[in-house]
Amino acid sequence: MSVKKESSGRRSIQVEVEVPGTPEEVWRAIATGPGISSWFVPTEFEERDGKPVAVTMNFGPGMESRAAVTAWDPPRMFAAQGEGWGGSPPIATEWSVEARTGGVCLVRVVHSLFASTDDWDNQLESTESGWPGFFRTLRIYLTHFRGQRSAILQFVAPVAGTEAEAWDTLTAALGLEGLSVGQRWTAPADVPALSGVAEYVSQSPYDALLRLDKPGPGVAAGCTGRTRVSGGAFPIAGDGTPKRRALVPPKGPALGRETGAHASG
Repeated sequence: MSVKKESSGRRSIQVEVEVPGTPEEVWRAIATGPGISSWFVPTEFEERDGKPVAVTMNFGPGMESRAAVTAWDPPRMFAAQGEGWGGSPPIATEWSVEARTGGVCLVRVVHSLFASTDDWDNQLESTESGWPGFFRTLRIYLTHFRGQRSAILQFVAPVAGTEAEAWDTLTAALGLEGLSVGQRWTAPADVPALSGVAEYVSQSPYDALLRLDKPGPGVAAGCTGRTRVSGGAFPIAGDGTPKRRALVPPKGPALGRETGAHASG
Protein backbone atom coordinates (compact mmCIF):
# COMPACT_ATOMS: atom_id res chain seq x y z
CA MET A 1 0.00 0.00 0.00
CA SER A 2 1.31 3.44 -0.82
CA VAL A 3 0.12 6.99 -1.28
CA LYS A 4 0.67 8.44 -4.73
CA LYS A 5 2.30 11.87 -4.39
CA GLU A 6 2.29 14.49 -7.16
CA SER A 7 4.29 17.68 -7.52
CA SER A 8 1.06 19.69 -7.25
CA GLY A 9 0.63 18.47 -3.66
CA ARG A 10 -2.12 16.03 -4.54
CA ARG A 11 -1.94 12.78 -2.60
CA SER A 12 -4.17 9.85 -3.47
CA ILE A 13 -4.90 6.15 -3.02
CA GLN A 14 -6.79 3.87 -5.39
CA VAL A 15 -8.64 0.59 -4.80
CA GLU A 16 -10.21 -1.64 -7.45
CA VAL A 17 -12.46 -4.69 -7.49
CA GLU A 18 -13.96 -6.82 -10.26
CA VAL A 19 -17.66 -7.59 -9.77
CA PRO A 20 -20.40 -9.34 -11.79
CA GLY A 21 -23.09 -7.33 -13.57
CA THR A 22 -23.68 -4.84 -16.34
CA PRO A 23 -22.45 -1.24 -15.92
CA GLU A 24 -26.04 -0.18 -15.20
CA GLU A 25 -26.50 -2.84 -12.50
CA VAL A 26 -23.17 -2.05 -10.87
CA TRP A 27 -23.90 1.68 -11.04
CA ARG A 28 -27.14 1.18 -9.08
CA ALA A 29 -25.10 -0.60 -6.40
CA ILE A 30 -22.37 2.05 -6.03
CA ALA A 31 -24.13 5.30 -7.00
CA THR A 32 -27.62 5.22 -5.41
CA GLY A 33 -28.71 5.49 -1.80
CA PRO A 34 -30.50 2.10 -1.66
CA GLY A 35 -27.65 0.44 -3.55
CA ILE A 36 -24.81 1.67 -1.32
CA SER A 37 -26.92 1.01 1.78
CA SER A 38 -27.22 -2.64 0.74
CA TRP A 39 -23.49 -3.40 1.15
CA PHE A 40 -21.76 -0.47 2.88
CA VAL A 41 -23.45 2.01 5.24
CA PRO A 42 -26.83 3.83 5.18
CA THR A 43 -26.53 6.41 2.41
CA GLU A 44 -28.76 9.11 0.92
CA PHE A 45 -28.34 11.29 -2.15
CA GLU A 46 -29.78 14.80 -2.23
CA GLU A 47 -31.13 15.84 -5.60
CA ARG A 48 -31.90 19.14 -7.26
CA ASP A 49 -33.79 19.24 -10.57
CA GLY A 50 -33.42 15.46 -10.81
CA LYS A 51 -29.62 15.48 -10.43
CA PRO A 52 -27.64 14.45 -7.31
CA VAL A 53 -25.96 17.40 -5.59
CA ALA A 54 -24.78 15.81 -2.33
CA VAL A 55 -24.32 12.40 -0.70
CA THR A 56 -24.56 11.64 3.03
CA MET A 57 -23.21 8.45 4.60
CA ASN A 58 -24.09 7.42 8.14
CA PHE A 59 -21.25 5.53 9.85
CA GLY A 60 -23.04 5.51 13.22
CA PRO A 61 -24.43 7.93 15.81
CA GLY A 62 -22.76 11.30 15.37
CA MET A 63 -20.64 10.03 12.47
CA GLU A 64 -22.39 11.31 9.37
CA SER A 65 -20.27 12.29 6.39
CA ARG A 66 -21.67 14.71 3.79
CA ALA A 67 -19.99 15.49 0.48
CA ALA A 68 -20.97 17.69 -2.45
CA VAL A 69 -21.30 15.87 -5.76
CA THR A 70 -18.84 17.49 -8.19
CA ALA A 71 -19.23 15.23 -11.24
CA TRP A 72 -22.01 12.89 -12.41
CA ASP A 73 -21.73 10.72 -15.52
CA PRO A 74 -23.89 7.58 -15.18
CA PRO A 75 -23.16 4.73 -15.49
CA ARG A 76 -19.45 5.51 -15.73
CA MET A 77 -18.28 7.92 -13.04
CA PHE A 78 -19.23 10.24 -10.20
CA ALA A 79 -17.14 12.36 -7.86
CA ALA A 80 -17.75 14.14 -4.56
CA GLN A 81 -15.80 16.33 -2.15
CA GLY A 82 -16.35 16.71 1.57
CA GLU A 83 -14.73 17.78 4.79
CA GLY A 84 -11.51 16.04 5.76
CA TRP A 85 -11.11 13.38 8.43
CA GLY A 86 -9.95 14.56 11.83
CA GLY A 87 -8.97 17.99 10.61
CA SER A 88 -7.34 16.90 7.35
CA PRO A 89 -7.72 18.93 4.14
CA PRO A 90 -10.91 18.35 2.11
CA ILE A 91 -11.20 14.83 0.68
CA ALA A 92 -12.20 14.19 -2.92
CA THR A 93 -13.63 10.78 -3.86
CA GLU A 94 -14.14 9.48 -7.38
CA TRP A 95 -16.03 6.28 -8.25
CA SER A 96 -15.85 4.72 -11.71
CA VAL A 97 -17.32 1.66 -13.44
CA GLU A 98 -15.55 0.05 -16.40
CA ALA A 99 -17.14 -2.76 -18.39
CA ARG A 100 -15.03 -5.87 -18.92
CA THR A 101 -15.61 -9.00 -20.97
CA GLY A 102 -17.41 -11.94 -19.44
CA GLY A 103 -20.26 -10.01 -17.84
CA VAL A 104 -18.15 -8.27 -15.20
CA CYS A 105 -17.15 -4.69 -14.41
CA LEU A 106 -14.17 -3.08 -12.73
CA VAL A 107 -15.14 -0.74 -9.89
CA ARG A 108 -12.49 1.81 -8.91
CA VAL A 109 -12.51 4.28 -6.02
CA VAL A 110 -9.91 7.04 -5.67
CA HIS A 111 -9.53 9.22 -2.55
CA SER A 112 -7.35 12.32 -2.79
CA LEU A 113 -6.38 15.47 -0.91
CA PHE A 114 -3.86 18.28 -1.24
CA ALA A 115 -1.16 18.64 1.41
CA SER A 116 2.44 19.79 1.64
CA THR A 117 3.40 17.24 4.34
CA ASP A 118 2.94 13.53 5.07
CA ASP A 119 0.68 14.25 8.05
CA TRP A 120 -2.42 12.70 6.47
CA ASP A 121 -0.86 9.82 4.57
CA ASN A 122 -1.67 7.33 7.33
CA GLN A 123 -5.37 8.20 7.06
CA LEU A 124 -5.33 7.63 3.31
CA GLU A 125 -3.52 4.32 3.81
CA SER A 126 -6.01 3.26 6.50
CA THR A 127 -8.88 3.98 4.12
CA GLU A 128 -7.14 2.01 1.39
CA SER A 129 -6.74 -1.03 3.65
CA GLY A 130 -10.41 -0.92 4.68
CA TRP A 131 -12.00 -1.07 1.23
CA PRO A 132 -11.20 -4.72 0.31
CA GLY A 133 -13.41 -6.02 3.14
CA PHE A 134 -16.38 -3.93 2.00
CA PHE A 135 -15.74 -4.85 -1.63
CA ARG A 136 -16.02 -8.53 -0.72
CA THR A 137 -19.53 -7.75 0.54
CA LEU A 138 -20.26 -5.80 -2.66
CA ARG A 139 -19.21 -8.80 -4.75
CA ILE A 140 -21.48 -11.13 -2.77
CA TYR A 141 -24.35 -8.65 -3.08
CA LEU A 142 -23.99 -8.35 -6.86
CA THR A 143 -23.55 -12.12 -7.27
CA HIS A 144 -26.49 -13.29 -5.16
CA PHE A 145 -28.75 -10.33 -4.31
CA ARG A 146 -28.34 -7.92 -7.22
CA GLY A 147 -30.95 -5.15 -7.30
CA GLN A 148 -32.46 -6.01 -3.92
CA ARG A 149 -32.55 -3.66 -0.95
CA SER A 150 -31.47 -4.44 2.59
CA ALA A 151 -31.57 -3.36 6.21
CA ILE A 152 -28.40 -3.11 8.30
CA LEU A 153 -27.68 -4.32 11.82
CA GLN A 154 -24.39 -3.53 13.51
CA PHE A 155 -23.10 -4.41 16.96
CA VAL A 156 -19.98 -4.18 19.10
CA ALA A 157 -19.34 -6.19 22.27
CA PRO A 158 -16.36 -5.90 24.68
CA VAL A 159 -14.32 -9.03 25.27
CA ALA A 160 -11.48 -9.38 27.76
CA GLY A 161 -8.12 -10.68 26.55
CA THR A 162 -6.06 -10.49 23.40
CA GLU A 163 -7.39 -10.13 19.86
CA ALA A 164 -6.74 -13.83 19.27
CA GLU A 165 -8.68 -14.72 22.41
CA ALA A 166 -11.55 -12.45 21.31
CA TRP A 167 -11.65 -14.24 17.95
CA ASP A 168 -11.70 -17.62 19.69
CA THR A 169 -14.59 -16.39 21.86
CA LEU A 170 -16.57 -15.22 18.82
CA THR A 171 -16.01 -18.34 16.72
CA ALA A 172 -16.77 -20.66 19.64
CA ALA A 173 -20.01 -18.85 20.49
CA LEU A 174 -21.22 -19.00 16.87
CA GLY A 175 -19.87 -22.44 16.02
CA LEU A 176 -17.41 -21.09 13.47
CA GLU A 177 -14.27 -22.94 14.59
CA GLY A 178 -12.44 -24.50 11.68
CA LEU A 179 -14.87 -23.10 9.11
CA SER A 180 -13.48 -22.89 5.57
CA VAL A 181 -14.63 -21.00 2.48
CA GLY A 182 -17.55 -22.73 0.74
CA GLN A 183 -18.52 -24.72 3.82
CA ARG A 184 -22.09 -24.64 5.11
CA TRP A 185 -22.59 -23.50 8.68
CA THR A 186 -25.40 -23.52 11.25
CA ALA A 187 -25.18 -21.67 14.54
CA PRO A 188 -25.48 -23.63 17.80
CA ALA A 189 -28.92 -23.99 19.40
CA ASP A 190 -28.15 -21.53 22.23
CA VAL A 191 -27.76 -18.50 19.91
CA PRO A 192 -30.22 -16.92 17.43
CA ALA A 193 -31.03 -19.19 14.49
CA LEU A 194 -28.45 -18.49 11.80
CA SER A 195 -27.17 -20.55 8.90
CA GLY A 196 -25.46 -20.05 5.58
CA VAL A 197 -22.24 -20.48 3.62
CA ALA A 198 -18.76 -19.15 4.43
CA GLU A 199 -17.65 -16.73 1.71
CA TYR A 200 -14.45 -15.48 3.35
CA VAL A 201 -12.46 -16.53 6.42
CA SER A 202 -9.17 -15.02 7.60
CA GLN A 203 -7.06 -15.06 10.73
CA SER A 204 -4.71 -12.28 9.60
CA PRO A 205 -6.60 -10.11 10.28
CA TYR A 206 -9.35 -11.99 12.11
CA ASP A 207 -12.35 -11.72 9.82
CA ALA A 208 -15.25 -13.78 8.47
CA LEU A 209 -17.94 -13.14 5.88
CA LEU A 210 -21.02 -15.37 5.73
CA ARG A 211 -23.81 -15.50 3.13
CA LEU A 212 -26.96 -16.18 5.14
CA ASP A 213 -30.08 -18.16 4.25
CA LYS A 214 -31.53 -18.20 7.77
CA PRO A 215 -33.36 -16.33 9.31
CA GLY A 216 -33.47 -14.82 5.81
CA PRO A 217 -31.17 -14.11 2.87
CA GLY A 218 -28.35 -11.70 3.64
CA VAL A 219 -24.69 -11.24 4.51
CA ALA A 220 -23.09 -11.33 7.96
CA ALA A 221 -19.58 -10.11 8.80
CA GLY A 222 -17.59 -10.62 11.98
CA CYS A 223 -14.20 -9.31 13.06
CA THR A 224 -12.19 -8.43 16.16
CA GLY A 225 -10.35 -5.33 17.30
CA ARG A 226 -7.99 -4.99 20.21
CA THR A 227 -10.67 -5.09 22.89
CA ARG A 228 -13.92 -5.81 21.09
CA VAL A 229 -15.86 -8.08 18.81
CA SER A 230 -17.61 -6.32 15.94
CA GLY A 231 -20.28 -7.59 13.62
CA GLY A 232 -22.70 -6.51 10.96
CA ALA A 233 -25.45 -8.02 8.86
CA PHE A 234 -27.25 -7.02 5.69
CA PRO A 235 -30.59 -8.89 5.69
CA ILE A 236 -32.08 -8.82 2.19
CA ALA A 237 -35.81 -8.38 1.58
CA GLY A 238 -36.88 -10.48 -1.38
CA ASP A 239 -39.68 -8.11 -2.38
CA GLY A 240 -37.25 -5.20 -2.72
CA THR A 241 -38.32 -3.51 0.51
CA PRO A 242 -35.91 -3.20 3.47
CA LYS A 243 -37.19 -5.15 6.46
CA ARG A 244 -35.99 -5.66 10.01
CA ARG A 245 -35.48 -9.32 10.80
CA ALA A 246 -34.89 -11.17 14.04
CA LEU A 247 -31.14 -11.15 13.55
CA VAL A 248 -29.50 -10.23 16.85
CA PRO A 249 -26.00 -10.79 18.21
CA PRO A 250 -25.50 -13.52 20.79
CA LYS A 251 -25.28 -12.37 24.40
CA GLY A 252 -24.25 -13.87 27.69
CA PRO A 253 -20.85 -14.67 29.23
CA ALA A 254 -19.35 -15.84 25.93
CA LEU A 255 -19.57 -12.50 24.17
CA GLY A 256 -20.41 -10.02 26.88
CA ARG A 257 -23.40 -7.74 26.40
CA GLU A 258 -24.39 -5.96 23.25
CA THR A 259 -23.05 -2.44 23.60
CA GLY A 260 -24.01 -0.72 20.40
CA ALA A 261 -26.53 -1.78 17.79
CA HIS A 262 -28.79 -0.22 15.25
CA ALA A 263 -30.92 -1.40 12.39
CA SER A 264 -31.98 0.70 9.47
CA GLY A 265 -34.52 0.29 6.74
